[in-house]
Amino acid sequence: MGFDEMDVDTIWMDGEFVDWDDAQIHVLTHGLHYGTGVFEGARCYDTENGPALFRWEEHLERLFQSTKPYEMDIEYTKEELTEATKELIQRQELPSCYIRPIAYYGYNSLGVSPKDCPTRTAVAAWPWGAYLGEEALENGIDVMISSWRKHASSQIPTNAKTTGLYVNSMLAGEEARRNGYAEAIVLNKEGNVAEGPGENIFLVRDGELYTPGLSESILDGITRDSVIRIAEDLGYTVHDNVSISRGELNTADELFFTGSAAEVTPIRKVDNVVIGDGSRGPVTEELQQKFFEIVEEGSEEYDEWFEYVDV
Repeated sequence: MGFDEMDVDTIWMDGEFVDWDDAQIHVLTHGLHYGTGVFEGARCYDTENGPALFRWEEHLERLFQSTKPYEMDIEYTKEELTEATKELIQRQELPSCYIRPIAYYGYNSLGVSPKDCPTRTAVAAWPWGAYLGEEALENGIDVMISSWRKHASSQIPTNAKTTGLYVNSMLAGEEARRNGYAEAIVLNKEGNVAEGPGENIFLVRDGELYTPGLSESILDGITRDSVIRIAEDLGYTVHDNVSISRGELNTADELFFTGSAAEVTPIRKVDNVVIGDGSRGPVTEELQQKFFEIVEEGSEEYDEWFEYVDV
C-alpha cells in the first residue's frame, strides 16, 4: 500500500506539524547525497489500555547513540520528540501505526564534510500491517542467502542505524525478491550469518535458541532483545552471543526473523532447503503468540515496555 492510499496527512518536522505533502527538503541536502542520516523504526500498538509506543525509550536511546559516530547533534530532547510523536499520532487518530523518526544533515554546503550543515529532524507515522505479509506470520517465508555481504564494523559502525547503510539491505532484499524469495539472509565478511536486510535472526536447535552476537556485524535489535527476554521468561535457554555458520541454517529445527517491522516471522525454507518440517515450529509459535499477546493486550509484567499515547 502506497502512502497516497493511507489516511495520513501530517508529519512533525523541525518542531512543527506540517502537511504531509509539504514535508520537503532541498535537492542538495547533505543526507540525500551522502547517506548522512540516522533513523528508527518503532511501532505503536492498539493495546487494551489504548495506543502505546512499544519500547519507545530504547528506540530513542538508539537514535541518539547512532548520531555519535557522525558527530550529529539533535537539537530536540528525547522528551520533546516523545511529546511530538504522541501528538502526531493523536492528530491523525491512529490506534496503531509504524513510526519513523529521522535526523539527518540538511542543506548548506555539499562538501563531504557536513560541518556547516544543520541537523534536521522529523517524525512520521502511518498504518502498517505485517511487514512481510499476514500469511507470513503463520506460514513462514522462503529466504535466500544473499550474494551481498554485510559490511564490517571496522568499515562502518554497524550498531548505528544509518540511512546510507541500508543500500546494503536494499541490494540483498531485491536480489532475493528477483529470485522468487520473500527476503534475504546476509552473511558477514567471515561468511557467518549476520542478519536479514531489516531483521535479526534466531535459530532453534534441541529446544534452545541461538542468535548472532553483536560482534557478528549485526544491529542490536530492540525486538531481538524483547524476544530474548520473553524466551528466557518462558524458560528457554538463549545463546545470544554466538557465531552461526551458513551450514547450520540448513540443519536448524526452526528459524525466525525478529524486527520492529517484521515482528516475529518464521522462516520455512533457506535456498529451497526445508527448515524443520517446513512450517512454523512450536518454539517460534509460542514466542510469537506471547509477543503478540503482550503488545495487543498489554502486560503488567512488561509494562515498562509501553509508553501510552493518551495519558
